[in-house]
Amino acid sequence: MAKIEPPENLLQLQRASDAAHAAVRANPSSEAWAAWRERAGEVHEAVTLYAKEIGEPRNAVEAAVKKGARHPDPPAAE
Repeated sequence: MAKIEPPENLLQLQRASDAAHAAVRANPSSEAWAAWRERAGEVHEAVTLYAKEIGEPRNAVEAAVKKGARHPDPPAAE
């Protein structure tokens, strides 16, 4: 299996979902929960479509997206 390099739009969706999750942790209101569920659903759908597009297992793509969004590689030194 090749290294999966998710596109920026998937990383942005994951970051939005992570931010919504942080909002739930800070204030677990029904509105916060609904926002998190919506963001998480968007990530799930986008990851599934991308995995099919590139022919890689969905769980591997999801792991790459989470890693890329939460622990990005530092920029290369020039």
